[in-house]
Amino acid sequence: MTLTLEKPSPLHARGLIHRWRDRLPVTDATPIISLGEGDTPLVELRGPPEARERGIKVYAKYDGANPTGSFKDRGMTMAVSKALEGGATAIACASTGNTSAAAAAYASRAGVECIIVLPAGYVAAGKIAQTILMGAKIVQIEGNFDDALRLVREMCDSSPVALVNSVNPYRIEGQKTIAFEICDELGSAPEYHALPVGNAGNITAHWQGYTELFNDGTTSSRPKILGFQAAGAAPIVLGHAVEKPETIATAIRIGNPASWCYALIARDESNGVIESVTDNEILTAYQFLAREGLFCEPASAASFAGARRMIREGKIPDGSRLVCTLTGHGLKDPGTAGKLANLPDAVPATLEAVIKAAGI
Repeated sequence: MTLTLEKPSPLHARGLIHRWRDRLPVTDATPIISLGEGDTPLVELRGPPEARERGIKVYAKYDGANPTGSFKDRGMTMAVSKALEGGATAIACASTGNTSAAAAAYASRAGVECIIVLPAGYVAAGKIAQTILMGAKIVQIEGNFDDALRLVREMCDSSPVALVNSVNPYRIEGQKTIAFEICDELGSAPEYHALPVGNAGNITAHWQGYTELFNDGTTSSRPKILGFQAAGAAPIVLGHAVEKPETIATAIRIGNPASWCYALIARDESNGVIESVTDNEILTAYQFLAREGLFCEPASAASFAGARRMIREGKIPDGSRLVCTLTGHGLKDPGTAGKLANLPDAVPATLEAVIKAAGI
């Protein structure tokens, strides 16, 4: 199976809309706003050992390699392009951080205003700084993400501002391309695909992408979708909204996902699961992935944390291929890394001291 273009795109025509144009709702009238997103690395992991012993191949789809450092760029290129096509002169979103950075970047690229509504104290500082420097107008509220999303939706309903949260269907259209890239590189769909679940737009998009390829006969199968929420922010697992979600994984600290019902569809149609992982499991996975050379933010590691637990429990058959989506770069949340990384004391600037400290 081959989905790729016959030859590389020229420099002025890179990005996922150009690559997957025939599978996306764009026309010659759509102004393409791109930063060269997509085509992120699919890395086969050396471990974990319990997978290797049973012939299970584990891959990480490192979407933190997108231009603003997260998977949100996939949806934002589509959302902003279509917003401009519709005549919008401003965009807005609620965010736990990554959406705001992507929205600010693509709005800046397009030359339109960007308004971000954030829950005060709930967004990693690196993401806020990134968003401010790219020119967005930030409004912090005394509330959580769900409050922010409610307010920004009301604002967009009563003003000529385009909403670019994942409730915007064009966001899902862009994000579904991750499934296209994975199938293209593996030659077929993997047997399992694990990913973090916050507002649930990404699990929706993954399933849509895999389903489109299956329905048109490009692939002969679809993976079981494995979604993982943080234990302190697991409304889908609990079956009810969480009023005050809490987790170290700020990107998925959401108590009432906007795409909840679509996440259940992805779970049920794929015969998959949506479970929760603890903050300790997330941090263990976060450090394991770093030792594999993949520095991701804590929320991203939820996918690997849950997948590794399922492997240990014998729920992933021998010989399976399992892909874990890593949604954001580790530098999105340097505070967490800083707490775990212990810098050694300085030594004298002599060869003897350096050799001793290095343990050679």
